[in-house]
Amino acid sequence: MRKNTLKEIWARGDAVINGWCAIPSSFSAEVMAHQGFDSITIDMQHGLVEYQVMTTMLQAISTTDVIPLTRVPWNDPGRLMKVLDAGSYGVICPMINNVEEAERLVKACKYPPWGFRSFGPIRAKYYGGGTTHGGGNYHNYANDETLVIPQIETKEAIKNLDEILQVPGISAIYIGPSDLSMALGKEPRKGQTDPEVIEAKSYILETAKKHGIPAGIHTNSREVAIERIEQGFQFTSLQSDDRFLSHKAKEEVNAVREGIAKRK
Repeated sequence: MRKNTLKEIWARGDAVINGWCAIPSSFSAEVMAHQGFDSITIDMQHGLVEYQVMTTMLQAISTTDVIPLTRVPWNDPGRLMKVLDAGSYGVICPMINNVEEAERLVKACKYPPWGFRSFGPIRAKYYGGGTTHGGGNYHNYANDETLVIPQIETKEAIKNLDEILQVPGISAIYIGPSDLSMALGKEPRKGQTDPEVIEAKSYILETAKKHGIPAGIHTNSREVAIERIEQGFQFTSLQSDDRFLSHKAKEEVNAVREGIAKRK
């Protein structure tokens, strides 16, 4: 079966640089996948992506060696299984608050005896375990190679973090900084620099380190991404395709307008 290189990066103690796709487009995903990211996450929670488009985006990402991940909308076994069957090599799941929810998440993503994932890797058998990569042996290795990543972003999740991190099958955890800020009574954007939110992020990171679990977080700039990696985060998402598009387009338009103004 095709190896999940993110596990190899983490085993070396290094950080994964993750791209983020919110635009429902296989071409956008393909362009992002060719920019040097270690992984690309397709966002089905807040992005504009539905299942069929997600499948074409996974196909586009697989024109490269980049590892494809998907953030699902909720801890729904049916959706989790279909995302993995389509060839995603891991799932990020929002709002995991306690051990019971974490266990249900893992079990939905793992074949027996680890869990109750139903057999039917319709595309995954070609991407992950087709004739080129092991003769259709996907189901024999999927439990080891696919990633289960709960998001820690509520007061309840922080309270139960030690127990959540001891659930077998958890590959990493992920902080949604805006949701975490709101859960602590702060603004979703500006509140991320509030001392209470910073303290919560540090606690999540240090607790994950204690359990040997990589911690991930979303960032809004290269400077913040570097800072988070230096702090010890091993899974760092850098902005998103729509933000790259809007920021660069705005920068170029403003530069042209300023250039024209200087010549008048």
